Amino acid sequence: MTDTALLSAEAVRFAYPEGRFVAHVPRFLLERGERVACVGSSGAGKTTLLHLMTGVLRAESGRIELNGATLTDLDEEARRALRIRTVGMVFQQFALLDYLCVLDNILLPYLVSEALDLNADARERAQSLAEATGIETLLDRKPGQLSQGERQRVALCRALVTEPPLVLADEPTGNLDATRTDAAMDLLFEVCARHGSTLLVVTHDTRLLERFDRVLQLEECMEVTR
Repeated sequence: MTDTALLSAEAVRFAYPEGRFVAHVPRFLLERGERVACVGSSGAGKTTLLHLMTGVLRAESGRIELNGATLTDLDEEARRALRIRTVGMVFQQFALLDYLCVLDNILLPYLVSEALDLNADARERAQSLAEATGIETLLDRKPGQLSQGERQRVALCRALVTEPPLVLADEPTGNLDATRTDAAMDLLFEVCARHGSTLLVVTHDTRLLERFDRVLQLEECMEVTR
């Protein structure tokens, strides 16, 4: 891992049960503060790559370092704690909790980790992000009362509220119209630039690619056998 790298991986191997999907990541590197897009065909393994790089999935072999910690040496609980402190994630299926209101879904990292301090500043950031994404009037609602696009904006706010060193977004604009897409990407870039966060976005929207520092083809960084 270089001095300027936030995330690096070498010789990583992972297989789903019964070996029907085996992924090899020879080398993967994200520098601090850079903005990277990852593109590839549907079902090629982009989500698997994100989950490996953040410890949602545990590699069978190889080495992954995240923000100075060796992720592949940690057990599940330690990987989860590191992920909450270090990574803001926008999941493709949002991963909102139906029994929590919108505000508590945005503040969820603080509610599940004692390492994060749910103070007035955190609440103010949640409010500001909600206003920036146009959901400030929905904070008392439950996810079941929201449209797909509104849920996606809640997930975006949750990923940014802790001002994490790394923001990973899996198709963050997939359910948004063109105007909302531009606004969501503007917010992602603005918050990441303000705090020097690294941004990795998985997307099928080729219109967005010119905004990134570099574009990765999935096949360049991960080999998949089925």
